[in-house]
This record gives sequence, C-alpha cells and structure tokens, in this order.
Amino acid sequence: MLNPQRSLSELPKMSSASQVERAVLAEEFSWLLKEEVHSVLKQLQDVLKEASRRFSMPTSGLESQLKQENFILGSSAMDQVKGVLTLQGEALTQADINLKVAKSSQVLHFQFREDKQWKLQQIQDARNHVNQALQLLNSRDESYHFKTGAEVNKLMDAVMLQLTRARNRLTTPASMTLPELATSCLMKMFTPPMPGDVIMNFYINLSKLCLTVYQLHVLPPNTTKNFKPTGSSVLHNPGSMFELSNNRFEVSHVHKVECVVPWLSDTLVFFTISLQLCQQLKDKISVFSSFWKYRPF
Repeated sequence: MLNPQRSLSELPKMSSASQVERAVLAEEFSWLLKEEVHSVLKQLQDVLKEASRRFSMPTSGLESQLKQENFILGSSAMDQVKGVLTLQGEALTQADINLKVAKSSQVLHFQFREDKQWKLQQIQDARNHVNQALQLLNSRDESYHFKTGAEVNKLMDAVMLQLTRARNRLTTPASMTLPELATSCLMKMFTPPMPGDVIMNFYINLSKLCLTVYQLHVLPPNTTKNFKPTGSSVLHNPGSMFELSNNRFEVSHVHKVECVVPWLSDTLVFFTISLQLCQQLKDKISVFSSFWKYRPF
C-alpha cells in the first residue's frame, strides 16, 4: 500500500532505478538476439545435418555409394512369414520372402523382380522436411541481425513445423483400405506373381521397417453372412471384409514381422533434440517478453 506521507522527491529515484533496470534488460536482450540466437541456430544446423546425412541420397551416377543394408524378418520357427529385405536409402531394392500358408504346410516364396524397387514414401517425405528445415536455418546466416523476439519465434515455429512433420511421417504410417492395398503397385513387383489371396504392405513405424501379410478367402456370392466393408487402417484384423472386381473377400490370417533400422532410431533422436533447442530458445525470448509487454518481442 502506498504511503501518503511519502516525499515526492523519492519518485524520480524510483523512475531512475526503473530506467536502469530496463537498460540492463535491453542490453541482455540485445546480446540474446545478436549472440545467443545464432549460437542456437548453429547447434540446430549441426544436429539437422547429421539427420540429413542419415537420409543421404546419392548424386547421379553414384548409386553404389549409398550403403545397402540387409534386414532379417522373422525370428522363430513359428513365424509364418520370414525373409530378407535390402534397404538402400529410401528404397527397398530387394525383398526375399517366404510365406507358410496357414491351412497347409505349403511354403510360398516371392522376391522382387530384378527391374523393380519399392520407394518408401515415409522416408522420402521425412528427408524432404528435414532439408526444408535446414533451408530455413541457412536463410539466416551469422551476419543477419534479428530485430525482435517475434522474428526469432516466427523462424523457430517454421523450423519446428517441418521437424514435427518429419517425425510424424515416421511415427504415423498411412491408413489404407484393403482394396487400395490389393491394387497397389507393390503387388505387381514380385516373381512369381503374387496370388490373388495374398496382400502385402511395407511401411515404417518409428524406427522399424514393417511387413504385413494378409491371407484372404473368397466369400460365396450368395453368402448369408453379413457383409460389411472395412475402412482405412494401418493394420487390418482377421475378419475384415472388402469387395474387389465383383468378388467379396475376408481376411483369414494376418502376419506382421518387423526389424529395427538403427539409423532411423538416430534420426528420431535428432528430431527430439532439435525440437527441444527450438523450444528452449522460444522460452528465453518469452522471459523478456514478460518484462516488456509494451515492446513487440
């Protein structure tokens, strides 16, 4: 509570003290914009360059420089599906798969045709988002002078948006309907040709490369069974139904096998570190914003 007996001569001193405090804050904020921001941007560039290097694609004529990695699917004698996948960057260049038919001891063997490879769109999209984040950071070199906190926040928000999209592409596989899977170009890549009662799908989930195989049976045309087509999903359960080319199918068995891709694990860690750096810088900016509401930080 203000003291009514207070001398008016004290007021200029308070105003002076306030001015000194603001001058100190102004100096600290100026240092933040000039030095600290660029230090964080450099850290972000270093981390994202490492992430981008994991996604690195060969230049024209240098395809052999991109490392080929083999991953084994299936880990026990009980696995209905086993195989070896060859991953080169974003492309599955070879798939050698054995499927044990559920109702018999028969083993079906499929592999990619020599002229085919399967692009994993999730990896391609994630790489593109990382490169867009790097372009945003490169647009503000060390000679650039940030004038306001709002300008820094705008850049951080744009970078974080690209990083979030990149992470989401790896953590959230696309939902697809069974007819979409059945008519996918993937079904035409194998030799011998894939039988009509088998559907396959490859996708990325976090740091794992996944293969799902669906075995189907045809429903009789005049079946009394309630027919209810299944919608989009990442993984369809046994009993799921769909219609294709005037035939009705039901999923009888589902087999899912997966393997960890170590460099995808690294990439997800880089995304987390980068998002934390962005948020920490935004938090520092907000500290000054709370002191000076009247300035456009």
